[in-house]
Amino acid sequence: MKSLISLVSDVESFSFFDILKFWESQGFKDFGLNLISGIFIFLLTWILFKIIIRSVTIIIDRSKRISELMASYILKIISVFGWVIIILTFLDHLGINMGPLVAGLGITGIILGLAFQDSLSNFFAGAMVVINEPFRKGDYIEIGSLAGSVIAMDLMCVTLNTFDGKRITMSNKLVWGEAITNYSYTKLRGVSMSVGVPYDADLKLCKEIFIKILNSYEEVVEDPKPIVEVHKLSESSVDFLIRPWVNPTDYWNVYWRFHSEVISKLRENGVEVPYPQLDVHFDKET
Repeated sequence: MKSLISLVSDVESFSFFDILKFWESQGFKDFGLNLISGIFIFLLTWILFKIIIRSVTIIIDRSKRISELMASYILKIISVFGWVIIILTFLDHLGINMGPLVAGLGITGIILGLAFQDSLSNFFAGAMVVINEPFRKGDYIEIGSLAGSVIAMDLMCVTLNTFDGKRITMSNKLVWGEAITNYSYTKLRGVSMSVGVPYDADLKLCKEIFIKILNSYEEVVEDPKPIVEVHKLSESSVDFLIRPWVNPTDYWNVYWRFHSEVISKLRENGVEVPYPQLDVHFDKET
């Protein structure tokens, strides 16, 4: 049997039908048919996979128990495994023996597991976050020294948006390994503030001033009532604990507004805000 190169070099016997016969003798005809049918099966499987994804999305949207983050995580897992099945089905149709490949995945899996152990840790940590659901999309959370609103989560990381516009990306492993404080979990949040007044000030008057300021805020709820009590006796001041209750979205508005008004309100009533002072006494005999 002549090779294709010798066939082409032999000008006298060269023809289009000879090339077709050569490709047919080499089995490329069957391969071409398998390739075409394989592409058709690939497209059909891909369309079926899209229908499945769409159906799962509809079911998730109708479910009240599945949060948006959990839905995103589930769809990403289905997408990854779906593409693996599609590719393996396509290769198997082309006649590629998948037995050795699947058998080799055992050893390969161990090697890849060691190489990508951090990625696997992030994957399983993400699963724990999704299952336990310590937060939802849009919640304002604090993880370690970082805080922000949750805007996205995938198989590897969680993305936060801080109040000053910064975007923080944290690995799922780090998120699950830290204490998570969710400030959006409850309907009301206490705004904890501290204000110091001089020791010679009228504490009853100061308390009335603080309560009057809080009563002027529409954001502060009536039930539970705000806490205004003497909390600590510091070196240079008597410290009041002031804790009104507001909706989580109004927390910072009330916090900043109170601190910007309290000094002027105290001074209007003859109460000066104390600051650290040092009294030095001299012995007359020396």
